[in-house]
Amino acid sequence: MKFSGKNVLVTGSSRGIGAEIAKVLAGYGLKVWVNYRSGEEEAKSVVATIKDAGGDAEIIGFDVSDESAFVGAIKQIVATDGELSYLVNNAGITKDKLAMRMKVDEFMSVIDANLKSTFIGCKEAVKVMSKKRFGSVVNISSIVGETGNAGQTNYSASKGGVITMTKSFAIEASTRGIRFNNITPGFIATEMTDVLKDEVKDAFISKIPLGRFGEPKEVAEAVAFLLSDHSSYITGETLKVNGGLYM
Repeated sequence: MKFSGKNVLVTGSSRGIGAEIAKVLAGYGLKVWVNYRSGEEEAKSVVATIKDAGGDAEIIGFDVSDESAFVGAIKQIVATDGELSYLVNNAGITKDKLAMRMKVDEFMSVIDANLKSTFIGCKEAVKVMSKKRFGSVVNISSIVGETGNAGQTNYSASKGGVITMTKSFAIEASTRGIRFNNITPGFIATEMTDVLKDEVKDAFISKIPLGRFGEPKEVAEAVAFLLSDHSSYITGETLKVNGGLYM
């Protein structure tokens, strides 16, 4: 995979899919800034793994839904490296509940963590990347942002918003040499799916044409492609990584 930039910030990369994205991108030669909000030890472990494999990484702790913290973090990265070449907006939360029982605060907390934070990251990335008229951003949405899902009104709204917002950023930033794309993972084997009962897993898998859950590395490799020079004529698109569950 070929990259013209030298560094990347991956939000929410202390564990799960985000951690795998960080490791894969480091493996392709990028310096990775591993973001965490509360899992400092986990973030340190990801950085250690990257460095043990010969890569370059640093941790950077901040809450992505806090605008001043996010802006400050990007300034720190630019002050250290001289640029921010790539951004992966991966951080997010869920607070599942049927809509009729969901409080407005429960709805908005997910919107803030998932949609508002992505907006902040994209906005600040444009400012920084415009100086070199180069950059690529990948936003991690979700299959439920395309399909909706019972009990996830807040989550599906946030992730659906990410998809269309990314298109708007792609249009606005195109003249500045900056690309914006989405990835919508389906069921991926992580800590969240590990706790599911076997019969529940089997029920989900029976609906997936490829007959299995995806692996975090499969999402990470898709991210790497969309960030890289190999996708230089792709912007505003949504790449589905769902085993055919939603085509």
